[in-house]
Amino acid sequence: MALIHSFEDEGNWLFKRRGFIPLVLFVLAVPAVYFTDYSTMSASFMSCINYTAAILSVAGFAVRAYTIGTTPRGTSGRNTDKQVAEQLNSSGIYSVVRHPLYLGNYLMWIGIVLFTKNFSFTIIVSLLYWIYYERIMFAEERFLEKKFGNVYLEWSKKVPAFLPRLSGFRKSEVSFSMKSVLRREYSGVLATVIGFVYVEILMGYFRWNAFHVGEKFLMVLGAAAVAALVLRSLKHYTSVLSEEGRS
Repeated sequence: MALIHSFEDEGNWLFKRRGFIPLVLFVLAVPAVYFTDYSTMSASFMSCINYTAAILSVAGFAVRAYTIGTTPRGTSGRNTDKQVAEQLNSSGIYSVVRHPLYLGNYLMWIGIVLFTKNFSFTIIVSLLYWIYYERIMFAEERFLEKKFGNVYLEWSKKVPAFLPRLSGFRKSEVSFSMKSVLRREYSGVLATVIGFVYVEILMGYFRWNAFHVGEKFLMVLGAAAVAALVLRSLKHYTSVLSEEGRS
């Protein structure tokens, strides 16, 4: 099999299983925290890392929220079985980066990883993320090239795959919808908060042999859980968050 077809098949296989990545990170976080020497880190340094980690995850959510809030039905979905694209997005965030959702995912997850204060772990996860998602992006782009032909190729020449080029920004042709964000992103936000709390629990256990979570973490976790429960109920049992022409 030619490499181009091999990469495409691998990308499609990984695409269907990308939802397992957070679970893998949860497992890898255990040895990462266990082997981190927190005694050599000052309180101010750790606080700085904590804020940086939180900012990265919030930035990731912002990227995902803007992407999902400005895209129509048939694109940027949570589909896991196959690639879907009824039309080619080329305005809004898609005018500065070709894979904004994967960029958003990376920022959200790397914030949690950085929160461990293990910088080797952060670098390793970044490299593994790139290797994993490079195949998925390759498969997606092959799909789009086959479906949209030269229109896709011309767009892809101007827009970088992963690192945004803000100078090329063009206003989205679709208006921003907060309903789309509320309907589709509550689970991701809750998972991110759980990730931070999980690392906090691991650090407390390995440093002091005690399961301890700060009051602020519990408050944020509680708020995220309640919000997710309410939004899930509204999504599945009412039409409050329903919209015409949106996924």
